[in-house]
Amino acid sequence: MIRTETLRTLEFDKILSAVSGYAHSGATRDETALIRPLDDREAIVRRFGQVDEIRRLRQLGIDLSLRSFEDIAPLLAAVRPDGAVLDPTELVVLFPILRTMTAIAKQFAYRTDIPLLRELAGTLTGFPDLLDELEVSIDSEGEILDSASPLLSDLRQKKRHLTERIRRRLAEIVRETGVTTFLQDDFITQRGGRWVIPVRMDSKGMVPGVVHDVSNSGETAFMEPLEIIGLANELENLVAEEKAEMIRIVRTICRMIRQEADGLEEQFRILVRLDVLNGIALFADSLGAETPEITDARFIRVREGRHPLLALMARERGAGRVVPLDLGLGGAERPDSHVANQVMVITGPNAGGKTISLKTTGLLHLMALAGIPVPAASTSSFPLISDLLVDIGDEQSIEQSLSTFSAHVSNIAGILERADRRTVVLLDELGTGTEPVQGAAISCAVLADLQDKGALVIATTHLTDIVGFVHKRDGMVNASMEFDRQTLTPLYRLTVGEPGQSHALEIARRYGLPDRVVAVATGMLSRMETEFHELLAELKDQRRRHEEALAEAERLRRDAEEKARIARERLAEAETRRREATEKALQEAKEIVRAARRDVNAIIEEARREKSREARKKIDEAEAAVEAKLQEFHPEETLSLDAVREGDTVFVKAIGHDGTVTAVDRRTGRLRVRAGAMELEVAATDVSPRRGKATEAKIRTGSGRRPAPDAETPREINLIGLRVDDALARLEPFLNHASLEGYGELRIVHGKGTGALMRAVREYLDGHPLVREFRPGEPFEGGEGATVVTLR
Repeated sequence: MIRTETLRTLEFDKILSAVSGYAHSGATRDETALIRPLDDREAIVRRFGQVDEIRRLRQLGIDLSLRSFEDIAPLLAAVRPDGAVLDPTELVVLFPILRTMTAIAKQFAYRTDIPLLRELAGTLTGFPDLLDELEVSIDSEGEILDSASPLLSDLRQKKRHLTERIRRRLAEIVRETGVTTFLQDDFITQRGGRWVIPVRMDSKGMVPGVVHDVSNSGETAFMEPLEIIGLANELENLVAEEKAEMIRIVRTICRMIRQEADGLEEQFRILVRLDVLNGIALFADSLGAETPEITDARFIRVREGRHPLLALMARERGAGRVVPLDLGLGGAERPDSHVANQVMVITGPNAGGKTISLKTTGLLHLMALAGIPVPAASTSSFPLISDLLVDIGDEQSIEQSLSTFSAHVSNIAGILERADRRTVVLLDELGTGTEPVQGAAISCAVLADLQDKGALVIATTHLTDIVGFVHKRDGMVNASMEFDRQTLTPLYRLTVGEPGQSHALEIARRYGLPDRVVAVATGMLSRMETEFHELLAELKDQRRRHEEALAEAERLRRDAEEKARIARERLAEAETRRREATEKALQEAKEIVRAARRDVNAIIEEARREKSREARKKIDEAEAAVEAKLQEFHPEETLSLDAVREGDTVFVKAIGHDGTVTAVDRRTGRLRVRAGAMELEVAATDVSPRRGKATEAKIRTGSGRRPAPDAETPREINLIGLRVDDALARLEPFLNHASLEGYGELRIVHGKGTGALMRAVREYLDGHPLVREFRPGEPFEGGEGATVVTLR
């Protein structure tokens, strides 16, 4: 188990905080804060897979149907005791939760491309009976609706009628001549739930009734006229009956919740987990993160890695990009790897990026083990480890009377005790805080001990003696952060295989240290150390010239390839012009055959005669012959699946037009292609290079005829009474026409009957390239006797 101190040091908690920013509830934020690196490879891969499925849905324009919701744990705890009754305003919290569960259940119902999400959330139902009862009984403000029960509706209607009678009678009383002279005012109001009129205090005996209140000035008595007391009492009885009925309704709802409490709690936990995964997916999309490989081998490979917090800051501030990190360590257990070093020591100037490289490697490793995609190339790889041990930063402790060096030594002692073959160790500023020679000796011994224990180690240092030790020791490698000596600025790029320099004197001079002081310091350096640093500088200059020569050779190679390509294109143009005349004639012949086919198909659809079928067969044969002849002059090209990328334009044989690739599934060898308003999934073998044939606004229908100018393709089809074969024969052109018209939703009426036609239709729709999803009709749509289809 990786310790909390390590997570805090590498700022893993800030990653979780960024993920929780996408949460829809406080419960999700709490659950996100509990995410920790896992030690079960299957669990890590499962979480990666679940996040990837959400991201693939988003690429298709489908977001999970999540909305803001609250934690229902307090509500369930309050309603569990027998006889417990909650206030209707407390029950309102269930509305968004049940509606969200229902929406997700519908969203997942017929999808076959998200097996891991369905495994997690396939049991979501949304408790439709409970939701229906709540929606018919309580509004969004927690008020009981008239529709909650027939009795409540009747009581409220009587109450409204009686109230209106009382108001009308009071209005008549205040206008009567014998009463007007005794009134303080002519308005009607209520006091203590009783209807009253304002009477002057000195005249209250002149109006028959009951005094219910007196004004603050003492000049007005609020009296209930005697003749409405009976009506008011009747109204109070209705109010009491209404309240009793409302209590009964709420009690019934609470009993339903109590019966479903365990299921509600379980489905709520699933909803929270989905929200957590959705937050991880959105966070990964914001960084352009990828899923790395998790292996059992002792091997770390970071390719184009970026520190996620720096990447977030750069995105928010619109600053320049973060310099990517490339690092490889370990690999003795991987025969295909050229990296066999177990210990890496990074040197270089202050503020050159050594510590950031260390923290980037550690934080990406933690994210990968937690199932969170990392901002690095998908070729990155991290080992499954039992612990990540770090010593980073100034650990000086005043409370424990420890100096910086003492604190580092204490921490490293604990690391040595816990390190083994399943640990990764990150050590920052190794050997600092004490006399350099002794500090270097201790550091070299520590590195040797960690190597013997089998741990993978990445360390940073400024001590030259450590660099020499690493250079001579098998299984250890030096690395450095690149530095521009001309501008005296760090480049933040890691170079493996050569040590770096601190450039302290150059930097000191640049930042204002007097030349005389720098000169004295330079003279105090030993000759060997000076020669050592000069040798390093010479090696780096040679390396730079080598890279420039390689770059020039690469440029010349590209120029030669470009000239060869131009020559090939000119030769191809000449060949193309030679074929154009013959191909044009054959295309005209093909159009003639197509025109004939349209006419014959029109006859077939109208009369369906046997001779027409024979005619269509002959025309099919003629068209196939012309196509075959065309292929001799224009051989069909194929595309390798590895060469296809999202956004490429390809020719789709099934529809005869170009389309844009929106998704590539290399595992199954299938592509998702958008052509005009239509999106379909095809095998990679069914596409070829683009031909410049854009999809027409309307493609010919299956019968070979264009719709009449004023005709409109219907949005529903009635198959009742047809045999299965005849029904499916009509269904295919119906789907094609509707897709080309850009319709989003269709209705297929097949009736219930024996269920054979219904099953055949739904089996036909399942996996159809034009169908995104389908569902049984709602009661007003025909129920089980109809199927509602959503097109891609």
